[in-house]
Amino acid sequence: MNEKIKCVLLIDDDEPTNYINEIILKRTGYVDKIVTVQSGMAALEYLKSVDENENPRPELIFLDINMPGISGWDFLEEYKKLPPHQKAKNVVVMLTKSINLDDDEKSKTYQEISEYRSKPLTQDKISDIIEKHFSNK
Repeated sequence: MNEKIKCVLLIDDDEPTNYINEIILKRTGYVDKIVTVQSGMAALEYLKSVDENENPRPELIFLDINMPGISGWDFLEEYKKLPPHQKAKNVVVMLTKSINLDDDEKSKTYQEISEYRSKPLTQDKISDIIEKHFSNK
């Protein structure tokens, strides 16, 4: 990968998880900017405010399923309604602690979801995602 990913959006209601994921992403050296939010609503607000300077459009989104307010599934229903310029350029990865096999099956019904991965996020998982989805960068 020659170019860095310009922006990654982390959506998880657990602040320590976002913090750890941010550190892991920074250590990879693959990412220019990391935006963390603790709710699906905050993520939608961010996506609606994208611009080329302060709020760059994410190329990669990591989305938790189980969050208070609107779940990851609810977020996806609203996300589908956004115009293309407000959506992630490439990849949405559902990142979850859920052991419910139905969640994995449900994720396959969303064309917006590129991958379904279990927590925790690791450098190996990030490298694998980068290789699969960003190898042309």
